[in-house]
Amino acid sequence: MWVPFIPTPTEMDLCGEAVPLGDEEVWERFDREFTIVVYSHAQVYLWLKRAERFFPWFEDELERRGLPRDLKYVAVAESDLQHTAASPMGAVGIWQFIPATGNRYGLNAKGVIDERYDFEKATGSALNYLKDLHDMFGNWALAIAAYNCGEGRVRQELAQQKVRDYYSLKLPLETERYVFRILAIKAVLSDPARYGYALPAGAGYKMPDVETVSVRFPATVPIQAVADLAGITYREFKRLNPSFRSSDIPSGTYLLRFPKGRGDRVAEGAEALAERFKPRAVVHTVRSGDTLSGIARRYGVTTDEIKRWNGLRSNIIRTGQRLQIQR
Repeated sequence: MWVPFIPTPTEMDLCGEAVPLGDEEVWERFDREFTIVVYSHAQVYLWLKRAERFFPWFEDELERRGLPRDLKYVAVAESDLQHTAASPMGAVGIWQFIPATGNRYGLNAKGVIDERYDFEKATGSALNYLKDLHDMFGNWALAIAAYNCGEGRVRQELAQQKVRDYYSLKLPLETERYVFRILAIKAVLSDPARYGYALPAGAGYKMPDVETVSVRFPATVPIQAVADLAGITYREFKRLNPSFRSSDIPSGTYLLRFPKGRGDRVAEGAEALAERFKPRAVVHTVRSGDTLSGIARRYGVTTDEIKRWNGLRSNIIRTGQRLQIQR
């Protein structure tokens, strides 16, 4: 089968900064990534479909913050525009935050809630981080490289190698390819027709038509019960609210997304719903032969929960002792 040759661009910029493609080695590094991207037909079409969902929202945010539009391509390189993406190194979400950096930029990743999966919150945090990196290094290529391997590593290598630009810097192989991959993604997605890609109108993925409501739950409630109240499925709730990583919503106040017209009924019914699932305390009187782990199994709770409810410092219990159990 004949495969057409597609010439690699000879001029590129990243966030308005010229890329030195006149340097033979720089051009070859870019050519490698461009060749891989431009011939990855299935992947490019998936990017184009997902871009219809995310790019308009990204571009509005970038314009509002006065940041370059090219930064949206960082999310493509990071996650293929999948907000449920997770890496073996513990980075998750559309912008692939690790826990430490996510926490530093305001993304809660503790317990059953992980805001790194929330594409709106994660986008705000990622753009704040990229802006800080640009302020630190003074150009976007180094800022984006630091987003990949960390600002400490980039600072260290700049000092040791006595160079001032990304294209002259020796970095970990992934980071050496990272900026060029983003450039290749930009080249193809910014002008897909030039490279033979033609996504028909309406063939892309749409952003769900949702409303966001503030909901307060006085007690932990099952997600299934909240979905039932909204008239949606458990899967749809999880798709719209990916930060919740278990089957329950802990007590607290949350901004939740629902299909248009479904949110108010949840906000209005949240207190009654929580009352239905509010834990009821029972008292267990310890008998001879009882153990804390055995009692926990009997009531479907954990030993740590029993200790917390009763102020116990160890697993030692005594016959006749009365233990509060929340069910």
